[in-house]
Amino acid sequence: MWDLERFVLAQQVNYEDALREMRCGRKQTHWMWYIFPQLRGLGRSAMSMRYGLDGLEEARAYLAHPVLGPRLLECCEAVLKADSNDPWEVFGSPDDLKFCSCLTLFALAAPSVPIFEQLLDKFYGGQKDLRTIQILNRKSK
Repeated sequence: MWDLERFVLAQQVNYEDALREMRCGRKQTHWMWYIFPQLRGLGRSAMSMRYGLDGLEEARAYLAHPVLGPRLLECCEAVLKADSNDPWEVFGSPDDLKFCSCLTLFALAAPSVPIFEQLLDKFYGGQKDLRTIQILNRKSK
């Protein structure tokens, strides 16, 4: 079905670094694509295409994965505890936008998991990423 192992392999390299950076409240290195994945089609880079999720079902599978799901939630919890509520301060640009896209995708895929909405509220005033919603709407037709 989906090759979620691509994320597990990528995270082997620097998951702990990413988590440490989120706990410190500032992203320093390059891991956004496979720690906070977004919908495929939002970015054009090779990394964005490789680590983009196909839609709500793959996002649900990611969240249900025994390694990836807990890691995503752990990183989200770390970001939620950040002193800043400015996504640019935490992630820089353009990763502040990618984070909103990731949160939007997972909030829609798993509405019973409150942390995604909590982070959207904290960093984006509750606003979801419009492009993510538009692409999902096109896929559902």
